[in-house]
Amino acid sequence: MEYTTIYGESKASFIEKKSEFIGHISPVKTNDEAVEFINSIKAQNRKATHNVYAYILRDGNITRYSDDGEPQGTAGVPVLDVLQKEGLTDICCVVTRYFGGILLGGGGLVRAYSHGCKIAVDSAKMMKMCECFEIIATMDYSLYGKIIYVIPDFEVKIIATDFLDDVKLKFLVKIEQFDKLNEKLTDISNGQILLTKSDGIFADFA
Repeated sequence: MEYTTIYGESKASFIEKKSEFIGHISPVKTNDEAVEFINSIKAQNRKATHNVYAYILRDGNITRYSDDGEPQGTAGVPVLDVLQKEGLTDICCVVTRYFGGILLGGGGLVRAYSHGCKIAVDSAKMMKMCECFEIIATMDYSLYGKIIYVIPDFEVKIIATDFLDDVKLKFLVKIEQFDKLNEKLTDISNGQILLTKSDGIFADFA
């Protein structure tokens, strides 16, 4: 199981027929975090004509959107649609509009709000979250070379290495890879390696 979100807040803007559209995007994990982000963007853009938003949360499989005064279906839904097509979750996007005096029409609004969201997404750094175990492998110094040579075959992400009385290697491994890795490490160490694993967690493998 895996999902894609972003590392941090990002934004991008463009002008369409004298209206400025600013796409703001942020990672969020809860409804409260999403509302807090939306309110912060509204506070920064009090003079804006509209602050349209959409967000998708993994917890509870929640999706929300608002047209914020634009004609129904021309703003919030297009923003949400972009987030869904990009395969993002735990994500919130607010597209701010400063009206320039020229009406865009229904189709024009859909395109503008979609584009406002898309450029915000494109400006952000993606983060691929995978379900994994955090492993602490304790071993004799004589085994370290063998272990460090083998584990890249199992898509691990090394976090830290401590050279104490023994070598302690901390790394992440995807849940589906753990059994094969455990078998391999036990085999090449003749059972002389101690593995301690966490409960399943989600971590970045981007």
